[in-house]
Amino acid sequence: MFHTTARRGHDAGPAAEALRLVKVSRTYGADDSAVTALDGVTLSLARGTFTAVMGPSGSGKSTLLQCAAGLDRPDSGIVRVDGTELTGGGEAELTRFRRGRVGFVFQQYNLLETLTVAQNTVLPLKLAGRKVDRRRVTEVLTAVGLGDRLGHRPDQLSGGQRQRVAIARALVADPRVIFADEPTGALDTRSARDVLRLLQEAVRVHGRTVVMVTHDPVAASYADSVLFLADGRLAGRLDAPTPDAVAERLAHLGDDVTAGV
Repeated sequence: MFHTTARRGHDAGPAAEALRLVKVSRTYGADDSAVTALDGVTLSLARGTFTAVMGPSGSGKSTLLQCAAGLDRPDSGIVRVDGTELTGGGEAELTRFRRGRVGFVFQQYNLLETLTVAQNTVLPLKLAGRKVDRRRVTEVLTAVGLGDRLGHRPDQLSGGQRQRVAIARALVADPRVIFADEPTGALDTRSARDVLRLLQEAVRVHGRTVVMVTHDPVAASYADSVLFLADGRLAGRLDAPTPDAVAERLAHLGDDVTAGV
């Protein structure tokens, strides 16, 4: 069974946390080929915040996202999303939790080519056995600029439009936390800016929490704060980031690797 932390609105303490990791570690392989992707990571993110996660290739940022989202299980430590501990229940229970409380946006969109924009958007609701509110679906797709594309299929859309479908799909189920893995990695500059503004709006207007892995200092500057990883450990935090400040910090990662934030 999952463990749920009692909530008291947006009070301080565990009830105000969207995500908490406590000494989370994840190793792949064994013996001489073992690679430690996460090494005792502890962090806490408040609800209604936009956090970027950055670090060099192999720093553990994608593994952090996957463990935090319940897509991968850590070898040790605690993962708590929206007050619910994920490091407890079975796979079926974990799947139900993800469908109800977590949204995902990936670099390659993960849309089904045979489905229309509207059908792709409601797919998580269908899989979860939840009622589909057609008016709500239209509202969300209109909000992301696709109100006139409901009947189109992915091959009729640009990359930026496909990513907007992915964001609409993440939003329509009213998730508490949205995890985005390199959401602008395959987009041109203008489309990337539009997608990042939509993620900002999900936080500032709709009160969602967004956790985004990115390699791009400009993309990271749209977040409220940036967490840096190096060698599977947290290596600092930057609030109110600018592209230049992020790039400067990235250049010096590893100079002062800390155990937590």
